[in-house]
Amino acid sequence: MSTTSNARRTEAEVVNFQASPQLSGALQRVLVDLIELHLQGKQAHWNVVGTNFRDLHLQLDEVVDFAREASDTVAERMRALDAVPDGRSDTVAAGTSLPEFPAYEHSTGDVVDLITTRIYAVVDTLRTVHDGVDDEDPSTADILHQLIDGLEKLAWLLKSENRKV
Repeated sequence: MSTTSNARRTEAEVVNFQASPQLSGALQRVLVDLIELHLQGKQAHWNVVGTNFRDLHLQLDEVVDFAREASDTVAERMRALDAVPDGRSDTVAAGTSLPEFPAYEHSTGDVVDLITTRIYAVVDTLRTVHDGVDDEDPSTADILHQLIDGLEKLAWLLKSENRKV
C-alpha cells in the first residue's frame, strides 16, 4: 500500500512552471537560428539554378517548411513557459549563428553545400543548449530532440545530392 498522500491543494499552491532566464535565452538562440534557416532556405529556393533544379527547388521548400514549423513550435513553447520570443528581423540578424547567405544565383551543387552547412549550424545550436535545457525542463528537451532528428535527416537527404561513390 502506498504511503504517499494526494492531499488536495489550495488555489494559491498551484503554480505553472516558468522558464528561467537561462532557459529563455537558450530557446531564443534556437528560435533565431530556425527563423534564419527558414529565410536562407527561401533565398536559396528562389535563386538556385542548374542540373536537377526542380527536385532541389522542391526539396528546399521541405527545409523551409520544417524550419518555419519548428520556429513556431519553439516560440509557442516559450510562451507556454511565460517567456517572450523575439522573432523580429533585427533580432534575428543580430542573434543568429548561421553564416550569411551569399547574394545572387547559385548552382544546385553549391546550394546543397550552403544549405547543408546552415542546417548543421542550427543542429550545433540545438546540441549546445540541450544539456542546460534538459537540466531545467526535460519536456522542452524532448522538443529539441525531435528538431535535431528532423534537421539531421533533412541534411542527410540534401547532402546526398552531391555525394559521389
